[in-house]
Amino acid sequence: MKCDKKAMLLYAVTDRAWVGKQSLYEQVESALKGGATCVQLREKELDDAAFLNEAIDISALCKKYGVPFFINDNVEIAIKCHADGIHVGQEDMEASQVRQRVGDDMMIGVSVHSVEEALEAVKNGADCLGVGAMFSTSTKTDVNVLTKEILRDICAAVDIPVVAIGGIGKSNISRLAGTGVDGVALVSAIFSADDIENECRLLRKLSEEMVNA
Repeated sequence: MKCDKKAMLLYAVTDRAWVGKQSLYEQVESALKGGATCVQLREKELDDAAFLNEAIDISALCKKYGVPFFINDNVEIAIKCHADGIHVGQEDMEASQVRQRVGDDMMIGVSVHSVEEALEAVKNGADCLGVGAMFSTSTKTDVNVLTKEILRDICAAVDIPVVAIGGIGKSNISRLAGTGVDGVALVSAIFSADDIENECRLLRKLSEEMVNA
């Protein structure tokens, strides 16, 4: 399945740490109402049964809004909930192995940090790439921050959509202009907001301006 670069524009990655007055499902729906163009469900703590039930519900929600739905890391859950995509990191299963498991109809996203990793991911069948961390981030403390030049080089080297991730928010999205990136993947910038729907409207506008600059 080919990935539409427009789906990368405002890529929402869930984080249970911000669940409070809204459930995760309600938070995702608020993000979709505000213009999120893709949703990735990331769960590190839930057991597989709870993860699957949540994935089925949020997959149906994304279908209602016509937005692609990715599962982070867990290939089995992605298959069982009929997700549109699966996203894997460098320490996870290679894209070629994932493809054998999921078939041709599911998109595969891969996290990369260099041109070499990007080219390898494309060779192995990746449909889109996540590049980062672009800025320091509280979500992951063990990552190296990449330069804007590395992001630009990766975008120039591949012919599949690329999304930037890591420490990105409304104060620094514009700094990614001119790299060729197709959008931004955001965690806390979306899900820690008091008004997720309105925050997503602003973030989508800023991402559009950045991509078209």
